[in-house]
Amino acid sequence: MASWFVIVLALAAASLPFLNERFLGLIALKSRNKAFWMRLLELLILYFVVGAVAMGLEARIGNVAPQGWEFYAVTGCLFVVLAYPGFVFRYLRKSAIHEHTD
Repeated sequence: MASWFVIVLALAAASLPFLNERFLGLIALKSRNKAFWMRLLELLILYFVVGAVAMGLEARIGNVAPQGWEFYAVTGCLFVVLAYPGFVFRYLRKSAIHEHTD
């Protein structure tokens, strides 16, 4: 059950930077549009937040397994893949809609 919670949390967290104009979904920014580098920074921060939640859940179940760099490389790539729906919504879908209405 905890593994499904982490997967759903990762999907929501990975899409969050692309679905709103607030930093981490909480902090209002002075500019109307969030810069792409801020979205990437947010994605990196949320990756570590989801990782900390997953590690906490793993610690409640038993011992936390030690991980090497390969684990972080794979989970980082997976997190980027999970961000794809939010990226498509923000950058690709809206562009396609505007092209067809012109």
